[in-house]
Amino acid sequence: MSSPRRVVAGNWKMNHGPGAAREFAEALDLPISEDLDVVLFPPSLSFASLRASLEAKNAPVALGVQHVHHETSGAFTGEVSAAMAAEAGARYVLVGHSERRQIFGETDDQVRRKVDAVFEAELVPVLCVGETLGERKASRLEEVLGRQLGAVVSPGAIQERMDAGQALIVAYEPVWAIGTGETATPDDASQAHRFLRGRLREWTSPETAARTPILYGGSVKPENAAELLSAPEVDGVLVGGASLDPDSFSRIIAAVGPGTQ
Repeated sequence: MSSPRRVVAGNWKMNHGPGAAREFAEALDLPISEDLDVVLFPPSLSFASLRASLEAKNAPVALGVQHVHHETSGAFTGEVSAAMAAEAGARYVLVGHSERRQIFGETDDQVRRKVDAVFEAELVPVLCVGETLGERKASRLEEVLGRQLGAVVSPGAIQERMDAGQALIVAYEPVWAIGTGETATPDDASQAHRFLRGRLREWTSPETAARTPILYGGSVKPENAAELLSAPEVDGVLVGGASLDPDSFSRIIAAVGPGTQ
């Protein structure tokens, strides 16, 4: 049974315009092993600039977009489709990030439709799931994660796509640990990831569950990356603020090291 690919992903959120994206690419040091995927999610206006700069230095970094609409085209001012993202050179799409859910009110059904659209465009959805502080204190971790994952991965068309070989990445991001300086312990991360892996096994197949990377995201820094990445069931990290600095992001990549998993 195959093991998941290791992944280090950086979500820039609403930071780094085209000029800053070029400077980042020029300064990025890349200690990347062959069994590691590195992905950056810049703002859409910086995508082309970052892509050109990374290609100029032949950097082995893939790009994704932070958000897509579920429709392929139409009168949706300010939106982009998964097909447009693919044409621009994206390979990945963040879907269901906590900020999209909490600030912009995205529902589980909207997340499901976006994942469908990402699959249709033959891109890789990075499905973000996670509980708020209130939900955690109420011991609702498994309820929340099961609902968010189940909205997308419960048996049906998505299962068929995944079993046919289309890739999905799941990112566990405890909302209470995003941008707060608080970080889940390795045991906390392992507990959540183990639950998610079990649900994937139940709703898809053992082989699909085994090869699906599950990332941890929530105040990941160079100082804690190695410890988090050594935890069972943690296949990589989704980095926020620490991905904005090329030195910091490079140190997190180096923390993965060869043969971590």
